[in-house]
Amino acid sequence: MAPLGARLKSARAQARRAPIVPTAIEQALGTRYTVDTLRKLKNRYPKREFVWLMGSDNLAEFHRWRRWRDIARTMPIAVIARPCYNADALASPAMAWFRRYTVPVSSFRKKGQWSAPALVFLRFDPDPRSATAIRRANTDWASQYRGTPVRDRLTFRTIRTSEGS
Repeated sequence: MAPLGARLKSARAQARRAPIVPTAIEQALGTRYTVDTLRKLKNRYPKREFVWLMGSDNLAEFHRWRRWRDIARTMPIAVIARPCYNADALASPAMAWFRRYTVPVSSFRKKGQWSAPALVFLRFDPDPRSATAIRRANTDWASQYRGTPVRDRLTFRTIRTSEGS
């Protein structure tokens, strides 16, 4: 895996025109598992409303995640379509459990009008690029982000962009 600072800089570059703030908050929270990260986020920012984004590739395997039902009960989940994974996601054991908690996109647009457990499918033309294929094509991709440390805009911690971060 590339150094955290390089991954953070790369995420910033990808999100530059989107209302997304890439962060390395898991490092500040000291968490390893998603269920723990989400709980600590809610405790740290009690006045914020969160929606967890996941790709349909993750939903297809979600039932194998540590305490996945607790994750689902912690915050609403928006699933983003991924090419070749939607059928597996819809047929997954997790989706069988989520069916009664699926909400329409119209309620997703009315912020704060739904609470966990809740799942919404975001339908749009998916990005056909594959992160795995991109990394395989350029195994040293992280080297372009080496150099100056990056400051996490949420935690204000400085993250090194070279090995050992």
